[in-house]
Amino acid sequence: MATLLIALAVVATGLYAGFMLIFLTGVMPALGRLTDEQFTAAMRRINEEAPRGVFVSVMLASVAFPAAALAVPEDGRSGARWALLGAGLALVVLNHLVTVTGNIPLNNALAASEQAGAPDREARAAFETRWNRLHLVRTLLVTAGFALVVSAALV
Repeated sequence: MATLLIALAVVATGLYAGFMLIFLTGVMPALGRLTDEQFTAAMRRINEEAPRGVFVSVMLASVAFPAAALAVPEDGRSGARWALLGAGLALVVLNHLVTVTGNIPLNNALAASEQAGAPDREARAAFETRWNRLHLVRTLLVTAGFALVVSAALV
């Protein structure tokens, strides 16, 4: 059972890290080329759609499967495997904390700026740079977490 859970942890963290990396390297640079009005409209729609279905399932699985693999007894589990898996899980959890305490409040403020009728230029200025910095941090965290989970599967 532990081996299956570690394999699922690799898949879930890999999918989540991949999503974050594509958003960092492809989506945000493309959105960055848009006008203020286009950028704010696009980000608002993305922020409405992203926290649903498959994305949320993968995000939760990136924590659930490594945690379950740690919780299931495994005869002969090396201390290195346990430590790598635990460290990988910790980085994924830190990624989620950055999301909850940083990116989501910025997403909410961007949505609120639309309701308040704030100019798109001001809304973008208050959002884009901070959001991108936080997204870089969370991408690095989850990518490192993925590497550690993969390493745990290999020892």
